Amino acid sequence: MQYAQYAVRSRKVMDLNMIRKILKWIGIVLGSLIGLLVLAFIVLYVIGSVKWNKLHGTYDVPVETIPIPTDQASIARGEHIATIRLCRECHTETLRGQFEAAPGMLTFTFPNLTSGAGGVGATNTDEDWVRAIRHGVGYDGRGLVLMPSGTWYYLSDEDLGVLIAYLKSLPPVDNEMPKTDLEPLGRVMLALGQLPPEIEPNVISIDHDGPRPVAPEPGVTVEYGLYLARTCMLCHGPALNGQTISVGGPETYLALNLTPGGEMKGWSEEDFIATMRTGVTPNGHQLKDVMPWKYFGQMTDDELKALWLYLQSLPSLLQGE
Repeated sequence: MQYAQYAVRSRKVMDLNMIRKILKWIGIVLGSLIGLLVLAFIVLYVIGSVKWNKLHGTYDVPVETIPIPTDQASIARGEHIATIRLCRECHTETLRGQFEAAPGMLTFTFPNLTSGAGGVGATNTDEDWVRAIRHGVGYDGRGLVLMPSGTWYYLSDEDLGVLIAYLKSLPPVDNEMPKTDLEPLGRVMLALGQLPPEIEPNVISIDHDGPRPVAPEPGVTVEYGLYLARTCMLCHGPALNGQTISVGGPETYLALNLTPGGEMKGWSEEDFIATMRTGVTPNGHQLKDVMPWKYFGQMTDDELKALWLYLQSLPSLLQGE
């Protein structure tokens, strides 16, 4: 009987020792895994920081001197350019700017363009405006994240000049905001390629030393339609046959195929213009808010006709082909 009790006690001691050993090894393994995860995070953070500093670093680009008019007709034309070229889509209706932030991850700021507190209009020279809009470089020499200067690079000197004239005329609005930055988790995601490609400043891809693109004369022509359609390419892709886009969050949207073989197959010019003016398609479908039809709808009749001509001149492509 005593032997049996001793054997039971011995077995319990052995079991406890085995459990302690197992727990010890589990602790060692977990500690090692945590250490590896911390090390991996640090390495990715460093890689992401190096990449971010390169993307958001300082760039020295040549700046052309263009005439900036001051008359009211030119300023009014500049307001029209700011509207149909979607300046208000990102910088808000009053161009006071806004920012989007995900704590611990990122802060993206669309600057206040007025001369109020926190606004770049208070300090920007004419050359600073040209550098920012046409070349994607801020007054401090840094690449502007999310600024699609690759599209505005094609603006004619005349259109860019009146746009700057309008921006300089804006009434001051106070709106001080944080600077664009990637926080630790955002830098790790950048290293892993998990951030949208739009954060790469257009300054990297623009041929700053190349000859200026020739802007066509305004008119109801295919050439002028292409000039206007470059804004559409931001969402619908360079071939305008559609692509999946994101507007800053996890939700994605399908920018539709605008070629003759796509969404507008069977439409007339009148259908197209009516849709841009009202946001409702010929079959009664209401366009989503992600489609800035309220701004495009403020194009003149001739501008919309030229845009329609260009879209109809495209080859018929499949969605995202």
